[in-house]
Amino acid sequence: MGGRALLAALWITSHCLVAMCREPATTAASVPRDTTGEERDFSGIESKFSLRKPEQPYEDTCFLVPGQENSMTQCRFNHSSKTFVVIHGWTVIPLYESWIAKLVKALYKTEPDSNVIIVDWLDRASQHYTISASNTELVGKDVAKFVNWIEEQFAYSLSNVHLLGYSLGAHVAGIAGKLANKKISRITGLDPAGPNFEYANETRRLSPDDAAFVDVVHTYTRGSPDRSIGIQKPVGHIDIYPNGGSFQPGCKVTETLRRLAEKGFQGFQEADQLLKCSHERSIHLFIDSLMHEEKPIMAYRCKSKEAFEKGLCLSCRKNRCNNLGYKVNKVRTKRSATMYLKTGERAPYKVFHYQVKIHFFAKENMTKTNQDFLISLYGTEGESKDMPVTLPEVSTNQTFSFLIYTAVDIGDLLIVRLEWKKDSIFNLKDWWSTPEVAIQRVRVKSGETQKKLVFCSRNGISHLKKGEGVAEFVRCLGKNAIKENS
Repeated sequence: MGGRALLAALWITSHCLVAMCREPATTAASVPRDTTGEERDFSGIESKFSLRKPEQPYEDTCFLVPGQENSMTQCRFNHSSKTFVVIHGWTVIPLYESWIAKLVKALYKTEPDSNVIIVDWLDRASQHYTISASNTELVGKDVAKFVNWIEEQFAYSLSNVHLLGYSLGAHVAGIAGKLANKKISRITGLDPAGPNFEYANETRRLSPDDAAFVDVVHTYTRGSPDRSIGIQKPVGHIDIYPNGGSFQPGCKVTETLRRLAEKGFQGFQEADQLLKCSHERSIHLFIDSLMHEEKPIMAYRCKSKEAFEKGLCLSCRKNRCNNLGYKVNKVRTKRSATMYLKTGERAPYKVFHYQVKIHFFAKENMTKTNQDFLISLYGTEGESKDMPVTLPEVSTNQTFSFLIYTAVDIGDLLIVRLEWKKDSIFNLKDWWSTPEVAIQRVRVKSGETQKKLVFCSRNGISHLKKGEGVAEFVRCLGKNAIKENS
């Protein structure tokens, strides 16, 4: 197991040890009656359903109680609008995490007339992990009873219901969808939990059949299967893996290790937040899609993250690209659409993707491995300088493709500059000679605009020496200089 995967496993184990010290929570329940006097059995429901309001996103001030119609009136449930049901995941202590209120505010920003309901299953979620994982079936039944009640008692269409489940909560949403009397409109799985679910039957976990549309964001799939904090396999109609899904930018494990070494238990508390960073990034990417609708984050269908890193999957033909988050296009296919993208370290997370293709020439055959380059893009709206790229191989008389991305919206691309970085002084492979290649053209494709552009050397051909100088390329003239939507 790698260092990061081991650290993730230790996080789960340590949290489990803390949770084992608590006794299982029990709740007394009553059998409510509806307004007709007919007795209904909701006695098994332990989960609570808090309808939060835009003016009080941080507080549980009103609860919808299955079987008690007056609770819908008292909480001012909007029967003519959408309903979002937010389901949290496993927790060490029975307290909400800070992302809950942020998501509530973001949902109300985009859908101000909607109902945003928080499912409180904190008592069941704060047990030993394996117990909490098995509790997802019980909580899923609670949620199903709730949505069935509002559909049957109030003729509220489940086509207006969107379940959002994080970690274990994603599997709760899946169980609820399976048990709902009618098809729920949408389930969004935010990094569904991996341990105990990677190899589980579809009846026990989130799956594409659980709603009319199921979209999933995977942000922490590092480590061996079933030890990965987030589930690795595709479990929706669309499964999106930001930054390959294994680890997110800005979530530094080296910093976590340092804090553990320096501060002991206090360091563990701080490190805990960093360990959750990649897992929780799924939520913040969804929040970003609500808060920055004008900057949609694009994802691209691809067979593997290795192919995506080569820039080979930036096509939008036949639904091959989609938005991440709330504004996703609800495309259903027979097989899950596996999609990839890059993001920035912090919100707004959107970046612009480019595929770069370069053909290297030389008089003599040459092959170099793991070569570092810097590439700069200049456009009508901005510029992005010295973006590092490492090519696994540079060989003469061959074409190489790679992906670059930048948070800067450079507008219409005008100039490309390329520099071949010199090795460190500790690397003596090129001490007695300086490798050199010739480049005639650089081809660039934009994922966001789908434009293909060709850039030519000002002198017809540019000679690029390792560690010496910069090669500059400008937009070529002629009919092949630009190809749109290809």
